[in-house]
Amino acid sequence: MLAAMTQEPLKYPKTPTVDQVDTYHGVKVADPYRWLENPDSTETQAWITAQNQLTEKFLDGVGVRQKINQRLTELWNFEKYGVPFKEGEPETSAKGQADTQRYFYFKNDGLQNQSVLYTLKKLDDTPKVLLDPNTLSEDGTVALSGIAVSDNSNLLAYGLSTAGSDWQEWKVRDIETGEDLPDLVRWVKFSGAAWTPDNQGFFYSRYDEPNEKTQLEDVNYFQKLYYHRLGTPQSEDVLIYERPDHKDWGFSGGVSEDGHYLIISVWLGTDSRNLVFYKDLTQPDAPVVELIREFEAEYSFIENEGTRFWFRTDLDAPRGKLIAIDIAKPDRENWQEIIPEAEETLQSVGLLNNQFVASYLKDAYDQIKIFDLNGQFVKEVELPGIGSVGGFGGDRGDTETFYSFTSFTTPATIYRYNMVTGESSVFRQPEVAFEPDDYETKQVFYTSKDGTRIPMFITHKKGVQLDGNNPTILYGYGGFNVSLTPSFSISNLVWMEMGGVYAMPNLRGGGEYGEDWHQAGMKLKKQNVFDDFIAAAEWLIDNRYTTPKKLAISGGSNGGLLVGACMTQRPELFGAALPAVGVMDMLRFHQFTIGWAWTSEYGSPENPEEFKVLYAYSPLHNLKPGVAYPATLITTADHDDRVVPAHSFKFAAALQAAHRGNAPVLIRIETKAGHGAGKPTAKIIEEISDRWAFLVRVLEIPYE
Repeated sequence: MLAAMTQEPLKYPKTPTVDQVDTYHGVKVADPYRWLENPDSTETQAWITAQNQLTEKFLDGVGVRQKINQRLTELWNFEKYGVPFKEGEPETSAKGQADTQRYFYFKNDGLQNQSVLYTLKKLDDTPKVLLDPNTLSEDGTVALSGIAVSDNSNLLAYGLSTAGSDWQEWKVRDIETGEDLPDLVRWVKFSGAAWTPDNQGFFYSRYDEPNEKTQLEDVNYFQKLYYHRLGTPQSEDVLIYERPDHKDWGFSGGVSEDGHYLIISVWLGTDSRNLVFYKDLTQPDAPVVELIREFEAEYSFIENEGTRFWFRTDLDAPRGKLIAIDIAKPDRENWQEIIPEAEETLQSVGLLNNQFVASYLKDAYDQIKIFDLNGQFVKEVELPGIGSVGGFGGDRGDTETFYSFTSFTTPATIYRYNMVTGESSVFRQPEVAFEPDDYETKQVFYTSKDGTRIPMFITHKKGVQLDGNNPTILYGYGGFNVSLTPSFSISNLVWMEMGGVYAMPNLRGGGEYGEDWHQAGMKLKKQNVFDDFIAAAEWLIDNRYTTPKKLAISGGSNGGLLVGACMTQRPELFGAALPAVGVMDMLRFHQFTIGWAWTSEYGSPENPEEFKVLYAYSPLHNLKPGVAYPATLITTADHDDRVVPAHSFKFAAALQAAHRGNAPVLIRIETKAGHGAGKPTAKIIEEISDRWAFLVRVLEIPYE
């Protein structure tokens, strides 16, 4: 098995080139693989087939591939529960309504391709299947992409995504009978649904119908906010708001708990800053009022008390604070600070038991603190350990809620929390066939190139020898204000069983330390992210966890860009690279689907100053002929309409042409799949099996 690394270089499929040259601000840039941008052409389809055949042949040569798959499947087969939530009114409701209260939660029996939505009236009732996406397609590639339960808990609006696409279709189901109504809403993207208090319809956002032949390539502009009334065709949906003068604005509509207001969050690409408009739903012809009119900060609507609106914002508070705005007196001098900025990063705020439940990040792990409505600290929720928390949802008057807790060695456990007594009790605890005490996690801090202190989690089996010989995966993201926090992963567990070390640094560009941390890895400062990742690799080597020939780097989407940039900047530092669905062409990313939205994060090639930075690190444009690059397995999907597969196709072709040496450069192209959301369990296990098998071979891991 290991002797295979001394074989002759692989014979890669011939990839034709074209004489395509573009000029950017006086700089001529060749794009010889432009033809691969058409995913459905006969030539591209033939190239995909040839590349997949080569990859499959290589992976077939890894004798333990099936063993890895079997172990992943064995461990994956445990019950997984989502955090329960409830809707409707109990029998004793002050609103005088009948008992319409229902609980809802997702559950996966273990190896189901998609999790199933259950409902029950009381927690000790037998749960009833409300929606099983596994019945919607034979191969599990139709996924539930969103749900919204009506206020009376009688109706479920739900979105479906096919083959991993961002495009959604929304339908409506009668919760009591389980039957679908005739309603169908199409061409929805980047939107949920928000019911009106009369339970007669919902708000949603959509784009105009695209050309059927170019759904994967069309740029998504001019999103519009609509209202769909039950029992009517989509052609009669009411246009609530649009801005023809701002093609790049998007709209997310939500309804306040009291049903009085439609809250419209106006987003501009992936910029965390947003506008906030509202509409009085009690007045039939009420206008849309512009409350926050400038893209100056992030504003997340929490709830309202009459005309008093609460928002989590980072205005003059990079780590977040809670404010109150009275829409009857909206001038800024009347705004009130309720919970001031703290040293920890305020991620989100909920309203339960007439108290604010605030979720904070401290050095990339979660804390939950409770405050009264005046912002006075009440208590901190005692958590099972250092890890990640999700949940704490519900309505203002709820005295109970649910949350999940997970860490690198703790599968997601669901707790029921009493807001009055402060007691947590286990609601569902998964049983996974491994011994958590056999593993350990530590958090270290290292110094990046410019002296910035960066945290990193390291997890592995206890007793690992620091002899520099451990196969290690360094995983990162570093962008879009996304925070990486501890979480349990079967794939990482199998990696550690194989003797591997898993390291996860919290790079700049993320949200771990607030908006300043995010902005330190954006646009002209994007190189900071790559420097942070490279410094993490050097720290692991210097501290004898691993050596370059045993070190693999991994990341997806923006993390795929991270891997691509680092392997082109420091090819000698890594033994393997696993870029997944990466943004690799930084000069044309904005030309496809929602790519234009990332210019707020990356900058635009059309801006001369930003072009220089993008061109300097763009993975596709920084491959140099004759360089020995690390062994590389690129993964993408043929129907990814978020980061279109052309990024990975062009990068693979260029890397195969530039690379010298015996280390393999392969691409694995999944079919009937997209960017990752809703991917069937079977496909996930297959892909991870192939990734780990690839690393066993190229890192020469003695796994038998």
